[in-house]
Amino acid sequence: MSISPPYLKKGDKVAITCPAKKLPAPMTDAIALLELWGLEVVLGETINASYHQFAGDDNLRARDMQRFLDDEDIKAIIAARGGYGTVRMIDKLDFTKFAQNPKWVVGFSDITVLHTHIWANYGVQTIHGQMPVNVKDGSEKSLETLRMALFGEAGDYEFKTHAVNRPGEASGQLIGGNLSLLAAVSGSVSDIDYQGKILFIEDVGEYLYAIDRMMYTLKRAGRLKNLAGLVVGGFTEIKDNDIPFGQTVPEIIMAVVSEYNYPVCFDFPAGHLPDNRALILGKTVNLLVNQNHAHIKYI
Repeated sequence: MSISPPYLKKGDKVAITCPAKKLPAPMTDAIALLELWGLEVVLGETINASYHQFAGDDNLRARDMQRFLDDEDIKAIIAARGGYGTVRMIDKLDFTKFAQNPKWVVGFSDITVLHTHIWANYGVQTIHGQMPVNVKDGSEKSLETLRMALFGEAGDYEFKTHAVNRPGEASGQLIGGNLSLLAAVSGSVSDIDYQGKILFIEDVGEYLYAIDRMMYTLKRAGRLKNLAGLVVGGFTEIKDNDIPFGQTVPEIIMAVVSEYNYPVCFDFPAGHLPDNRALILGKTVNLLVNQNHAHIKYI
């Protein structure tokens, strides 16, 4: 089952809320962009809230999200930023009305918790894409692909890669997000079924050994064995210890999945990058991988 929420049209209301970390500055650029797209922007209480590093305490952030999940006039909920905190409030949410009237949920990084929870429990597609905090520095292409995804104009992606791919072709529903969060929700009510899926992963600011550990966490849980394909996005600001780990990110990933036969590609332009292209999670895609080139097509 894969449910696509209604695509947006001009005049629709969209909400911005902060389910995790508090905002560092006003979202003037993001609001202006959404209004340029013909959308009416509604801001949640969390936009100006602060509780330690969070955008308000867990109850406030949950209440803000609940308001927009329940409001039938809101056609998309856009997370203002990631950081950390969504996992602290996800179990306080009631998705009953959302399941009856699905709407787009947009974000990446810590918002992976929402992506996996919604997909695992309700089979509703969501959008992994730029968030308001990133709009000022986001590439024109990344913002345009977000608009296209929201308005039902999503196109194909062709991209060159520098790492060594594993060639092949496969089709399946696209799942995934931030590797740290995929590992963090493993075994919980927010965990997803990986069987026969095209998995997308990205991460930021992690140590090489931690990436290795998280990949083995997914492998030992049986999540990587029966994938249809693997798409690796940005792994940025990666750190190493004083004694080097000895493998690059592509080498770590390929070693972990070496015994499997599905296609693997690297360098997809999504993640903690200015050029963070939008992906519709839950939608079926065809993945075609050559040695240094890949093509992702929605079907």
